[in-house]
Amino acid sequence: MAELVFFTGTMDCGKSTLALQMDHTHHQRGRGGLLFTQHDRSGAAVLSSRLGLTKDALEVNDDLDFWDLVVQQRTNGRAIDYLVCDEAQFYRPVQIEQLARLVDEMGIDVYAFGITADFRTELFPGSRRLIELADRTEQLQVRALCWCGKPATVNARVVDGHMVVEGEQVVVGDVGGGDDGDGEDGAGDDGAAASVVEYEVLCRRHYMRRMNSAAARSASLSPELLPFDLDLCPLPVNEATRPPS
Repeated sequence: MAELVFFTGTMDCGKSTLALQMDHTHHQRGRGGLLFTQHDRSGAAVLSSRLGLTKDALEVNDDLDFWDLVVQQRTNGRAIDYLVCDEAQFYRPVQIEQLARLVDEMGIDVYAFGITADFRTELFPGSRRLIELADRTEQLQVRALCWCGKPATVNARVVDGHMVVEGEQVVVGDVGGGDDGDGEDGAGDDGAAASVVEYEVLCRRHYMRRMNSAAARSASLSPELLPFDLDLCPLPVNEATRPPS
């Protein structure tokens, strides 16, 4: 029977690589499918991995109706046996419901890939709906590591080297050396240098202490700190700079 499966994990755990491998495996067995993505590092309509693998895909925008698209494709004679949906955390909940309907009413396998929580440790709406509706939710076995060497469980946002815990939920940035995410930096419209937005995976302990790798390096170089103080970290910029109430 067809299934809606949600493959999830932190950034840098190989979700995009697995999505491409899943498509290759099914295609080799003679099955017809479609690839979807959103906010990929390589630009629109491309599904790419940090390992260098890329393949053309359909870009998911807010107006896309998965049900109507598949019906149109099948009406035109194209065999659609499965869908591979990368960056599914960015999909709208109603689009997740459309994917579930394709599984139930058309017998199409849907393999969705994405992270569950944002940099504030809050669930993305698309991921929440997938957890609610998926036949199976699978945690990827490849575990990303925090800078301290422990398994990473949280996706942190870093702006100009400082970890932040406030801001819009979706801001495209770079994942240094990771497998998921893309880059967006440079100069603003007025020619001034724009803030550099990056994402880093951390263990819960260092996320709660607001200590990303840059903060750890800075602390280790400070002559005022003893080695056993390195786990302590300053408040994030958006809290440290907030005037007292």
